[in-house]
Amino acid sequence: MSGLGLGNIAGEGNGRSHCSGGKAKLLALGKALPKNVLHQDKFVDTYLHGTSCNDPTTRAKLERLCRSTTVRTRYTVMSKELLDEHPELKTEGTPTLTPRLDICNAAVLELGASAARAALGEWGRPVADITHLVYISSTEIRLPGGDLFLATRLGLPPNTVRTSLLLLGCSGGAAGLRTAKDIAENNPGSRVLVIAAETTVLGFRPPSHDRPYDLVSAALFGDGASAAIIGASSIRAEEDPFLELEFSRQEFLPGTDKVIHGKIAEEGSDFKLGRDLPEKIESRIEGFCGTLMDKVGIKEFNDLFWAVHPGGPAILNRLEVCLELEPDKLKISRKALVNYGNVSSNTVFYVLEYLRDELKKGAIREEWGLILAFGPGITFEGMLVRGIN
Repeated sequence: MSGLGLGNIAGEGNGRSHCSGGKAKLLALGKALPKNVLHQDKFVDTYLHGTSCNDPTTRAKLERLCRSTTVRTRYTVMSKELLDEHPELKTEGTPTLTPRLDICNAAVLELGASAARAALGEWGRPVADITHLVYISSTEIRLPGGDLFLATRLGLPPNTVRTSLLLLGCSGGAAGLRTAKDIAENNPGSRVLVIAAETTVLGFRPPSHDRPYDLVSAALFGDGASAAIIGASSIRAEEDPFLELEFSRQEFLPGTDKVIHGKIAEEGSDFKLGRDLPEKIESRIEGFCGTLMDKVGIKEFNDLFWAVHPGGPAILNRLEVCLELEPDKLKISRKALVNYGNVSSNTVFYVLEYLRDELKKGAIREEWGLILAFGPGITFEGMLVRGIN
C-alpha cells in the first residue's frame, strides 16, 4: 500500500507489519456454542410446533423472514426439553422472568467458561498470567455478576481486575475490545481475557400479532459465547498475535435512542429494531470511518480489510453500497451471519476468527483494517487495526 504517507510503520512483503511495542495486540480467540443446532430451512416448523402456533399468516411471514436473513445455521440454548420443563415460556401473558433468568444465568456461565478455556488453550500460557477480565453480556441480571462466577470457575487469581459491560447489545463485543485495549496499554505486561456470552432465552416468546418484531428476532438471532486475549508489551515466543489494535472510537447518533430499543418485563425482554436502522447507520458511517482512517492517512475505503458485526444483511448491503466497497470486502461478515446468525456481542469475534484465517493464508493484501459494530444509541464502535506478520 504505497503512497499512503505511512512512513516507516509499513511492513514488508504483503504489507502487514511486525509488532510495535506499545500497542495492544489480539493474541488468541475462542468460542463456544450450545449443542442445539437450528437449521434455518427447518426452523419454521420447529418454532411454530414448539409454540403451538397454527396460524398460516404467521407461517408465511416467518418463512419469508428466514429466507431474507441469509442465515443457514444458528445455535440455541432453548430446546424441547427446556420447553417441556417450563411450559410457561410458550404461554402468552405468563410472568416468566425468574425461570428465564435462571436459565440464562446458568447458560452464560457454561458457554463463557468453555469459550475462555478455548482461548486460553490457544494462547498457551498459564491462567495465572491473566491480570484482567472484561465480561460482556446483555442476557443476565444478578449480583454478583457473571464476571465473578467466571473468574472463580476458570481459576483466575483473586486479584484479577474485573470489568463488566452489560446491555450493550450488538456493539458489546467491539466495546469489549476497546476496553481491553485501553487496559493492556495502560498496564504494562498485563494480559486481558475478554469473554462475551449471550442467549436469546429472555426474548423467546410465542408469536403474537401484537408483537410483529418477535418474528424478526426469532428468524435472525442465535446463542453462543466468545473469548479473546489481549496484551500490549512483553510478547513472548509462545504467543502468536495476528492483529494490532491501533485506534478506537465510539460515537452515538443523537435522537436515535428508540431505533434499537429493549426493556425487561415480567414476561421476558421486549426488543425492537427500527426499520430505519440501516438508513441511520448510512447517514454517519462515511464520516465515522473517515475519522479513523485519517489517523494513518488512508483515503480509500477499499484500501482496508473489514470486520463488521453483521447485524443483518440490510446493514451490510447498505455499507457496501454507501462506501462503494468491492464485493469481497464484507465476505467474512456475511460468512459469520450465514453460519451463526446474529449472536449479539459475540458475532464480531466470529468475524475476527475468519479474518485471522484469511490473514494466515495470505489472502488479505491490505495492511490496515476496520472493526465496526452498531448498538443501542445508535452507538457506533470502531477500531483501526493492523495485520501482523
